[in-house]
Amino acid sequence: MNDSDYQAQRIAMVDGQVRPADVTKFTIISAMLNCPREAFVPDNLRSVAYLGDHLILGEGRALLDPRVFAKMLNEVGIQGDEFVLDIGCGHGYSSAVIARLAEAVVALEEDESMAEAAMQNLVAHSVDNAVAVKGPLHQGAAQHAPYDVIVIEGGVGVLPDEICEQLKDGGRIVCIFSNQIPGECRVGFKRGGQFSWRVVFNANAPLLKKFRAAGEFVF
Repeated sequence: MNDSDYQAQRIAMVDGQVRPADVTKFTIISAMLNCPREAFVPDNLRSVAYLGDHLILGEGRALLDPRVFAKMLNEVGIQGDEFVLDIGCGHGYSSAVIARLAEAVVALEEDESMAEAAMQNLVAHSVDNAVAVKGPLHQGAAQHAPYDVIVIEGGVGVLPDEICEQLKDGGRIVCIFSNQIPGECRVGFKRGGQFSWRVVFNANAPLLKKFRAAGEFVF
């Protein structure tokens, strides 16, 4: 498949999946139209990079369904002057998209091969306002905190305190609580050190390790 084929698939993804999901912000539409999703996945997954579903990367990890990811961004409303932590960036696609919306992005990944791929991909595609760092996802990236916005690329059962503490007062966090059926995407608002949550749509995603509720059994 050549570049024009992928471009046609990218346009079809936005027109057939993202726009019908009530994603209306032009900045998100533009970012997803201009970011080559196929370049941020392993070679064996390039041909299915634009399918309307989570793209399984292995080890309980996934590149989120384009509709789900776009709706998360639409609801959390990242602004051009904001500093964002992208937790579980995989091979860097989500961070590359977010970098087109934000002032700067920290792309956190704990899998060594994925972290290395994210670093290389962000450099290769001249994403100059995003930096990939390797570390445990549940610990966040305290060395660069505080953040205006935190995005979690996977399902959570509970939100670790370490991550909550890295969000600025007045900041927002968006994540998918997948320890129930149906799962819920929620946006959390931090005010005076306390969080208030708003359910924005139903969604599920593979639960991230160490984000599971105590005693939760996962097949």
